[in-house]
Amino acid sequence: MNLDKKRTFIVNTLYFGIMLLLAVVLLKYALPLLAPFVIGFVLAYLLKRPIRFAAHKLHISRKVAAIALVLVFYCTIGLLLALLGIKAFSAAGDFLRGLPGFYTARVEPVLMSIFSGIEQSVLSIDESLIASLEQLWGQFVESLGQLVSSLSAGTISVLYSLAGSLPGLFIKLLLMIISTFFIAMDYDRITGFFIRQMSEKAQEVFWEIKTYVTGTLFVCIRSYALIMSITFVELSIGLTVVGIENAVVIALLIAVFDILPVLGTGGIMIPWAAVTAIQGEFKLALALFAVYIVVTIIRNIIEPKIVGSQLGLHPVATLASLFLGAQLFGVVGLFGFPIGLSLLRYLNEQGTIKIFK
Repeated sequence: MNLDKKRTFIVNTLYFGIMLLLAVVLLKYALPLLAPFVIGFVLAYLLKRPIRFAAHKLHISRKVAAIALVLVFYCTIGLLLALLGIKAFSAAGDFLRGLPGFYTARVEPVLMSIFSGIEQSVLSIDESLIASLEQLWGQFVESLGQLVSSLSAGTISVLYSLAGSLPGLFIKLLLMIISTFFIAMDYDRITGFFIRQMSEKAQEVFWEIKTYVTGTLFVCIRSYALIMSITFVELSIGLTVVGIENAVVIALLIAVFDILPVLGTGGIMIPWAAVTAIQGEFKLALALFAVYIVVTIIRNIIEPKIVGSQLGLHPVATLASLFLGAQLFGVVGLFGFPIGLSLLRYLNEQGTIKIFK
């Protein structure tokens, strides 16, 4: 009997290990290739209920309602993205063009002031070192200026290369829009075809997984909304105490940016503190860095607990899945790995699968 249990455990472990490996490979390599169709399916799923409601209330066919709502959706999103894109590119262009001038007007005087202080200190020690120090400092300032100019030019060249990839991006975008229309018009027919290919047992498991994942995804989004709200409050208080103008608006932008993996709050706060220090405002730079440290510590403490408690996972398991997911798949992994681990726990508890005791 013990031998049978061990054999069953090994078979189940190997089976789900292979399935997990296959899922990782598909997400890593197949998902980017099929991304336009996957996104189109997700959007069609999200618009499924509004389409049914519109078709019922307006007494029109589902296909007409699907075409109208998908068109309204894409027109609205496209207009918003166009306006944001124009403002973002304009601001980025102005920043890059003004970077060399900013260095000349703001950074170089601070460096020269520092050099002057060092020069006075050295003068009281040994005058023979002045000439060597001046030559060395001149080379440093010149190199730093060239670095800023090359950074500005290099960033602009990166933007030009990104512009060169726009045709491919446009094709993917076009495929996504077209697939959304077709999937939305025949959503029940398409999903019904794939479901019919499953056995009755597989269909039961599929619906169980779908119900759990849909509910868990909502819970996960709600958890991150709570984390973002806490981060926003912390930043609002911290930036207001520091004396930053428009602290609430800036805190909101940073809190939204904080959701992104790897970058997070540090993607804005650290460069901001560094630029402030270069400008000679060392107290403000130190205060900004202190706000960043506090926010980061609190975020790392509350995130595993909030997300883990909502998903039924231990904080250590949640933290490990968040890190691993973000490293492998970015934003998708940040949400997907904790939800996947929570799904395995749920299916194991329900007896659908047997992985661990």
